[in-house]
Amino acid sequence: MLTEALIALASAAGAAVAQAAGTEAWTAVRDRTARVFGRGGAPTAQVTLERLDRTAAALNAGEPDGAQELVRPRLGASWQARFEDLLESLDESDRAVVAEQLRELVALCPRPAGGPSAGDGGLAVVGKVDIRAEGGSVAGGVIHGGIRMENPPQPGPDRG
Repeated sequence: MLTEALIALASAAGAAVAQAAGTEAWTAVRDRTARVFGRGGAPTAQVTLERLDRTAAALNAGEPDGAQELVRPRLGASWQARFEDLLESLDESDRAVVAEQLRELVALCPRPAGGPSAGDGGLAVVGKVDIRAEGGSVAGGVIHGGIRMENPPQPGPDRG
């Protein structure tokens, strides 16, 4: 089971791969990602390179304006899952080495202008977030910017 910090790192690395496609950072991110996955040997690195090329092709397919921004989060999530699987497969010492390599990979990719960012202990999300409290627990969130509620809460006995 991965810690929250490692899951967040896998998420950042997945987003970095998706953000880098089509930018000046792509070659460095592509090569670094192949090295991270190629720890087991050349065939693994080659498979990773082929997947990375399909990622770049999906993002550079000449889709209508805005379509790439729908595809990018999906591809980032796909790479996040791959990074998580890799981290879970490693022992503690190898996991630490790969975690450092993922931090370096994330640093290669410039943040998109106007994109979300969060400081220590924060959470920045593009997309949907559900915050729930169940069984007497407490949940909270701070919102900066606009919100849209698809299913607004209905008044009930505990909601005045």
